Amino acid sequence: MRVLIADDEALTRMGLRTMLEEMGHTIVGAAADGVTALRLARLLHPDLVILDIRMPGMSGLDVAEAMARQCPMPVVMLTAYSERDLVERAAATEVIQAYLVKPIREAELAPTLELAVARFTEMQALRQEASSYQEALEARAIVAQAKRVLMEREGLTEQEAFREIQHRARRRRQTMRQVAEEILTFS
Repeated sequence: MRVLIADDEALTRMGLRTMLEEMGHTIVGAAADGVTALRLARLLHPDLVILDIRMPGMSGLDVAEAMARQCPMPVVMLTAYSERDLVERAAATEVIQAYLVKPIREAELAPTLELAVARFTEMQALRQEASSYQEALEARAIVAQAKRVLMEREGLTEQEAFREIQHRARRRRQTMRQVAEEILTFS
């Protein structure tokens, strides 16, 4: 994977770089503060970002939330055990896929990265599915409005109005929604 590391401690960044490279990953960038991390994430589009929860400029949590809006990607948050309040805040959001507690142990790194990518992929699939359902509901509502227009304007039954929209869509090689929108536009 192509990984971006962001931690204000140079020693942590170097240690992570070494472990990740030994695992076969490529480090595409490293940042010592949150603002740089966000800029690099937008610019480099890594496969995964590892963020320290506390960094100068922007916290890791703020960076993760901005990334979720601008350039979604899997995020692993680094935290110290004493930062329980920030961990609880992060757990309440959907932008963090996994956590690592410092000091980072190599044995925990690989499964954590795999978990983060799997959770991110699952979340993206669920968002896409929800979007598809929303579009289908909107299309259904527009077709229902167009049916009512045809029923009133042409004296058709509901079933006849539906078939008319369906036939027009087939003849014109359009979706029923497109035909329904046209009917509503000219009503």
